[in-house]
Amino acid sequence: MGLNYKEIDSVSVGYKTEYTMYSLDFEEFLWAKGYSEETIENLYYKMKNVIPLSNVEMNVFLNIFHEYMVLGGMPKVVEMFITNKNYSGILELQKQILKAYEEDIRKYANGLAQAKILNTFRNIKIFLGKDNKKFQITKINHGSRNREYIGVTDWLLDSGIINICYLIKDLELPLKANYDPKNYKIYFMDTGLLVASLDEESSYDLRSNRNFNTYKGGLYENMVGDMLVKADFDLFFYKNEKSTIEMDFITRNKNYIIPIEVKASNSSTISLNKLIDKYDNIKYGIKLCENNIGFNNKFYTFPYFLTFLLKRFLSDLEKNEATTSY
Repeated sequence: MGLNYKEIDSVSVGYKTEYTMYSLDFEEFLWAKGYSEETIENLYYKMKNVIPLSNVEMNVFLNIFHEYMVLGGMPKVVEMFITNKNYSGILELQKQILKAYEEDIRKYANGLAQAKILNTFRNIKIFLGKDNKKFQITKINHGSRNREYIGVTDWLLDSGIINICYLIKDLELPLKANYDPKNYKIYFMDTGLLVASLDEESSYDLRSNRNFNTYKGGLYENMVGDMLVKADFDLFFYKNEKSTIEMDFITRNKNYIIPIEVKASNSSTISLNKLIDKYDNIKYGIKLCENNIGFNNKFYTFPYFLTFLLKRFLSDLEKNEATTSY
């Protein structure tokens, strides 16, 4: 719809309101599972006040989050899972959606090389499975150059199939004035479809055994990127010239840069600590992992499933800082 809407010659000012439609976010998934606003408010209360969740709460919501990772938020997929109370038929439905995406590329990719768009779309999962998740044209089509693929990723982004995360060259505000448009990572807009795009054995393993760490953190990074976009964040990442410091996501509040590190395991946060220690315009950071809520006077730790509340948390934190300063 978004692509075809651009073909309309003119629309009178004041007669249209644009909305961006996404698959279900994690909050909506909780609603579909029968959880109330009261439950969500309780989660946020503990997040805002840095109160650890109980062991029961951690186990319950991590299990639901893992369900969400393999299902994603496509409405028909979620409806089937809620109705059947199992994964029966889910992979087949997700594969049909992926095939429909490819059919749309063939049908609507006017003026662009359809083969290049399809080639890019089919190779996203390969880059997310590598330690260096940067998207590189030469790795999917030997001898090709970036200029030959101009417009390809924009088409996939406009069609609602992918999210793009750009490299921040300098950790200075404003972020949008310091990113490199030619250096980026590509994520699936819906992590469930990413899981479905893997071979069937891997998809089955993720559904049955929850071996999410086997994908080099790509699934968690894609999932967090998806949740951040649905929470109205722009996606940026950082890597210094020597690649000795890397940060999965970079955001900001009014005055400070806020690094966000996604950990597939409970390993140390070397880059996060270095950034906080080195830069005056970084007051604190965020670590997203399977650990409980906490704060060590340098960064906040939150379990992945609270990412959908992060925008609200940072806004309230900024208000508290302003009040304290005043």
